[in-house]
Amino acid sequence: MSILRIPTARVFRPLLEPARYKGAHGGRGSGKSHFFGEMLVEECLSQKGTLAVCLREVQKTLKDSSKRLIEGKIQTLGVGSEFRVFTDKIETPGDGVIIFQGMQDHTAESIKSLEGFRIADVEEAQTLSARSLSLLRPTIREADSQIWFRWNPRRKSDAVDEFLREKKPSNAIVVPANWRDNPWFNSVLEGERRLDLELYPERYEHIWEGEYAKAFEGAYFAKGLADAKAQKRIGAVTADPLLPLKAFVDIGGSGAKADAFAIWIVQFVGQQILVLDYYESVGQVLAFHVAWLRERKYDKALVVLPHDGVNDNNITGKRYEDHLRDAGFEVDVVKNQGAGAKMMRIEAVRRIFPKISFNEATTEAGRDALGYYHERKDEQRNVGLGPEHDWSSHGADAFGLMAIAYEDPARKKDFARKIAYSNAGYA
Repeated sequence: MSILRIPTARVFRPLLEPARYKGAHGGRGSGKSHFFGEMLVEECLSQKGTLAVCLREVQKTLKDSSKRLIEGKIQTLGVGSEFRVFTDKIETPGDGVIIFQGMQDHTAESIKSLEGFRIADVEEAQTLSARSLSLLRPTIREADSQIWFRWNPRRKSDAVDEFLREKKPSNAIVVPANWRDNPWFNSVLEGERRLDLELYPERYEHIWEGEYAKAFEGAYFAKGLADAKAQKRIGAVTADPLLPLKAFVDIGGSGAKADAFAIWIVQFVGQQILVLDYYESVGQVLAFHVAWLRERKYDKALVVLPHDGVNDNNITGKRYEDHLRDAGFEVDVVKNQGAGAKMMRIEAVRRIFPKISFNEATTEAGRDALGYYHERKDEQRNVGLGPEHDWSSHGADAFGLMAIAYEDPARKKDFARKIAYSNAGYA
């Protein structure tokens, strides 16, 4: 067979070097899938007898796999005579094989069937669970074995991002790749990119630029966040030392099964709403959250609690508002809004979003929650069932509390009162 000459985009050239782990992350149109498909065909030709598995977290059918892409690369490279394509596998030179599987289908026992495989190619790796990653890594154990990953990042906490970007093993090569890095990015893709930028700005940065998803598709506040970014209302924001701070809270409780305890630090300055800081913690006692407020110099802030602030702490048996007052905080409790309270908060947030500016450095986690907070749907009937209760709910609920407090005319005078500089917590 003649030597293959495969043109490679500059961004992917580091991945041609030997490494245990290879990864490429970025948005649509980068050519990630094409590069890894070509590299797999090349590996199977140069290392005869290679056993390779193409994986994703969930694979219901072969239509969900990269099989068709690899078949196309075999034909394009003119090496069809070296491979035998079957319905469920591709046989490679020297009695090698490429198979296609879903990691979710594997158990600690069934994963052993992949022992002896030299290459594992993981597509859509952002969906790979921590469990699946922990099963896969020790299973692909041949002396020169490799595990490849390609993905469009969703959250920093996704297993693949934590492993290859936050911790990044020394035997890993990882490159960012986006549409600008693709020398074969054609006019059709360019048209689609521009259309998404125009029509769906809230999701453009994630889909095309490979940034972490700031807004879940269909999220309640996706447009508000996109507008805030476009209008440069996400940046360096500082407090007015002559106006009071407010700490809007969603109570999560304590213990292993507790929900998140969330706090937004906000200041109302005329018609402007300055969102200065965000805090979230799971399972900690109230004293832990109070310590954060004091550490950040928010001990003079008015603490605004939801209606369950009058409930007893499940550890001490004492009301949350009483605990906070005993700790030296001024406390206000927003009354129960009754049926439809969550949607009232959502609509209140939407109305005031044009007035909001976020301090970028300290509110990222909170903005992630706002960008993900979305409606739960009955897919069969295509009807909404109200806000989904998940990790994003608590930050969103506390933010909604802020919106309700801002819009309540009975509170406005109190919330905009001037205070002495010496009492502002900055002296």
